Amino acid sequence: MSTASTRLPEGRYGRSSDERADHKLKIAGAVLGALFLALLGYFAWHYVGQNKISAEVITFEQGQDSVKVHLEVRKDAGASGYCTIRSQAENGAEVGRADFRFDGDATRIDKVVTLRTTSPGTTAELLGCHAD
Repeated sequence: MSTASTRLPEGRYGRSSDERADHKLKIAGAVLGALFLALLGYFAWHYVGQNKISAEVITFEQGQDSVKVHLEVRKDAGASGYCTIRSQAENGAEVGRADFRFDGDATRIDKVVTLRTTSPGTTAELLGCHAD
């Protein structure tokens, strides 16, 4: 007998063990993929949907003992909160940090704020905004 004649007919005795393992891996991959997408969706909703105040540094102007920062703040109408800004010296040391409060019904606010520093600051970095 040749090897071709001793082979079992395909599909007659169910799936092979390799096919069963492949099927289980596909199911596990689909479940893990769905969980990952659900987690990603939750974090996106939390960041975008729950963040009622956000801002962006447009420009900043250095001074000897302060840094003037032009902020563009976007928030929900009636929401209040604060944004934290810091400045660093040329060597990377933090020379100033302050929270600036934003209230009112306006949804977009352009404002120049002054951050007092202990020595000349070379940066103005927005650390984040938080709603009350």
